[in-house]
Amino acid sequence: MKKLNYILLLIVITFNCLSQKKYSHIALFGGIAHIGNGKVIETSLIVIKNNLIEVVMDSKGVKIDPKAYDTIIDIAGKHVYPALINTNNVLGMHDAESVRATRDFVEVGNINPHIRSIIAYNTDNQIVPTVKTNGILYTQATPRGGLISGSSSIMALEGWNWEDAVLKVDDGIHLNFPKATEKKWSEEEGVTSSANKKYNEELIYLNNFFDDAKAYAKLQTVSEKNIRFEAMKPIFSNAANLYLHADNVKDIMTAINFAKKYNITKAVIVGGKEAYKITAELKKNKIPVMLNRVNDLPDNNDDDVDIIFKTPYLLQKDSILFCLQLQGDMEAMQSRNLPFNAGMAVTYGLTKEQALASISYNAAKILGIDKTIGTLEEGKIASIIISDGDILDMKTNNIILAYIAGKPVTLTNKQTELYLKYKNKYGIK
Repeated sequence: MKKLNYILLLIVITFNCLSQKKYSHIALFGGIAHIGNGKVIETSLIVIKNNLIEVVMDSKGVKIDPKAYDTIIDIAGKHVYPALINTNNVLGMHDAESVRATRDFVEVGNINPHIRSIIAYNTDNQIVPTVKTNGILYTQATPRGGLISGSSSIMALEGWNWEDAVLKVDDGIHLNFPKATEKKWSEEEGVTSSANKKYNEELIYLNNFFDDAKAYAKLQTVSEKNIRFEAMKPIFSNAANLYLHADNVKDIMTAINFAKKYNITKAVIVGGKEAYKITAELKKNKIPVMLNRVNDLPDNNDDDVDIIFKTPYLLQKDSILFCLQLQGDMEAMQSRNLPFNAGMAVTYGLTKEQALASISYNAAKILGIDKTIGTLEEGKIASIIISDGDILDMKTNNIILAYIAGKPVTLTNKQTELYLKYKNKYGIK
């Protein structure tokens, strides 16, 4: 009996070792590679070595030596993309948006630059797996609320904990810029605007804080540290982005001038609904835009009905660096629709490769991580997705394989589990 138990134990150990084998040298052969910077290789060879991309090349006429790699995967006819990046989102920081106790993205108070979203990011969040299955492998975990919400960080969508998942710590501070007008919507009157009575008061309050923070940043030594001012130092040294959340023209222009006043060169407009009206100013000041969701309605009654759909093309036409993001109602679960928002922009003027860049390479450039991810290039982190068809089209987007830093990604979620459960129950093949 003891001998039998020993044999069974050996079988179990052997099976576990085989199932946990880590491939460190992988060749993806024959796929249509969308590099992310506008280039496409119709028949490609992409080699992953450990956590980096070792080779990206045209595979026509190339013979694969099976001894050169741990494994070779034939992906002929499949589409290969860089990992998609979900910017300005609360994904991973709440489980049920309607339950206050699960919301870790809003802090009490109005001025909170010292609040760090990174420590609130939950790698076991139940929404995250539903997003990965559509090709989104990184997210910018972003705080909300108040005038200054806090700092965001760039997270991979797999890891044991936030320390394991982080790609870039504290990439920037988020400032909800004061609005000159407040807009309301009703079925009877549509969109109506009224002046923000506290606008000047809010601007003075904001300027006073920045004046004090900048003065603090210039001090060589301090007798007592101020955690709010300490958090602002990377903004004044231009080591981190200042994300200026603003939508209409007046607010965007005021935000641009505000950044110039404090010599902040790494400013980013977030939202930017009317950014298309001032592309010359954005270009002159080299300010990128994180453009909000394409599937939305215009704010003004006299706007073109399709202006929101056309805005990505209008920014692209005027050479404005922009990416797409999905802030708003149910933004965490909406993250899975990020590629389809980019696909909608294709219908209204962008090329497919420009649309892809708006959720990969452009996003990486704005976040300051383009030297590590964002495109399929040699030396970059091997974060790759492979789809049966066009990833921007909901009819053909079917992710069959994905890697984060060379590690295979689990592509199942609650929905796929239920699908297989009931498919098996009713004997559907």
